[in-house]
Amino acid sequence: MALAVLQLVAEAPTHPYEIKQKMRERGIDRAISLKGASLYDTVERLAKDGLIEPIVTNRDGRRPERTIYKITQAGGDELESWLRRMLEEPSQEYPRFGAALMFIGALRRKDEAIKVLERRALALEAEIAAVDAMIRTVPVEVPRLFVIEDEYVQAMRRAELGWLRSTVAELNAGSLEWPEMLEAFEWPMS
Repeated sequence: MALAVLQLVAEAPTHPYEIKQKMRERGIDRAISLKGASLYDTVERLAKDGLIEPIVTNRDGRRPERTIYKITQAGGDELESWLRRMLEEPSQEYPRFGAALMFIGALRRKDEAIKVLERRALALEAEIAAVDAMIRTVPVEVPRLFVIEDEYVQAMRRAELGWLRSTVAELNAGSLEWPEMLEAFEWPMS
């Protein structure tokens, strides 16, 4: 969120509501959760840290007061430094799916595990098709650089889909062992 706020304020002085609008218009909300409070908290934290600063507070009619922020030199330097680190340094991420796979045995039955993985594969296929369709509608004058994050996410979806299909095939063939003890396990009654 802070990275997006810094980038948008670097483009032009703006207020938080306009930042939120631009994030939606540009599809930034596909990569970053846009919960209202977190945006305002982020703006407040960036201002407190001296990375952005208020330049004017105004009120338009009966609308609430709006503070317009601009990026500071320290904010511009931090934006570049932060982005450089994020792009060049691999980091450990903690996807929900990976965590769920650690405990897939809790489903107990192999056929149930196969069903949920197949449903996930179908959902991924639908997402891939929808984003491919969206990418095809991007006007030719829009530089490809502005959709490379979508290309990256699509590549990750396709890799996951390939892995899912392979894993389901292994479960069906029995080459990925499903311990019999899981099928026989009974949850304790309370």
